[in-house]
Amino acid sequence: MLFTPPDPDTLYDALLNRDAAYDGHYWVAVSSTGIFCRLTCPARKPRRVHCSFHDSIAACLDAGFRPCKRCNPLGTGDATVTALLAALDAQPDHRWSAADVSAMGYDPSTVRRAFQRHFGMSFLDMARQRRLAAGFTTLAEGGRVIEAQIDAGFDSSQAFRDAFVRQIGLNPSAFRTSARIRIDQIATPLGTMVAAADESHLHLLEFFDRKALPTEIKRLRDLVKGDLGFGRTAIMDQTATQLSAYFDGRSARFTVPLALHGTPFTRSVWRALQDIPAGETRSYAALAAQMNRPTATRAVARANGANQIAILIPCHRILGADGSLTGYGGGLWRKDRLIATEQQYQRKDP
Repeated sequence: MLFTPPDPDTLYDALLNRDAAYDGHYWVAVSSTGIFCRLTCPARKPRRVHCSFHDSIAACLDAGFRPCKRCNPLGTGDATVTALLAALDAQPDHRWSAADVSAMGYDPSTVRRAFQRHFGMSFLDMARQRRLAAGFTTLAEGGRVIEAQIDAGFDSSQAFRDAFVRQIGLNPSAFRTSARIRIDQIATPLGTMVAAADESHLHLLEFFDRKALPTEIKRLRDLVKGDLGFGRTAIMDQTATQLSAYFDGRSARFTVPLALHGTPFTRSVWRALQDIPAGETRSYAALAAQMNRPTATRAVARANGANQIAILIPCHRILGADGSLTGYGGGLWRKDRLIATEQQYQRKDP
């Protein structure tokens, strides 16, 4: 069994009371302001519906939140870390390297360990993440690859393309200008998501840092015969609006039309997942029984793992037979937060 963290209501009480017991172990991210804070932050307290809680600074940064200037959650007392963070803020578009770190008088190995200890990621990973997200936004807004490269702070087009392929799975040139299916980013309290949609259906919704994202985008491109490009559609706006309502505690009902790319059995599993009410969970065996396929537990598990539309097809509602968290492509910390988010809907259900 995994360690059970404090529930969000307990952490919110700690925030209201500026309880130092959780300081350095949990942070609060505020969707209405886009910042994250220590639980002891002296700033005015946000409403509960705008708060999500994270057990690492890396999780807050991955979720797209900025550090609070008042409580300075990035402050570590480590002079090396403080100096490098200041340098990153001063040159966010610079393509940082180990040589740059050495030129500032620091040992790259020591810096890497310090950042991993404090933030769960290396200094170079933090810098690379900021740059690549900026380049993706430029492409989605219709910018050319050279413009995206410059906005991302890459010195060469090849370096930018290589980084883009590692993150997205395809070279920017593989995306068509007049494609029917478009790809863009959607910001959520749990991090940036990548959405692919045409004017009538959502085809893909995954977290930007999911390791399987490159494979999924390449598979989608093959399925639609290369008809994939950058840009935004009304379906993406509808998805963003409904995700906002979901995370704010206003509605767990999604009406976005979905394009389900899978076998008939796989699609039936995805529809069964959508039938699980928010605030409830199932095991693979229970879901198989619900589908009147009690001997198909392994096949149900495979279909669950093949889901390419996160949250709207709630594969996060599947737990182990013993009630423990099981694998989740977006990360177990996100699965835990999604289940916690949905507990409020269970309490509202008369």
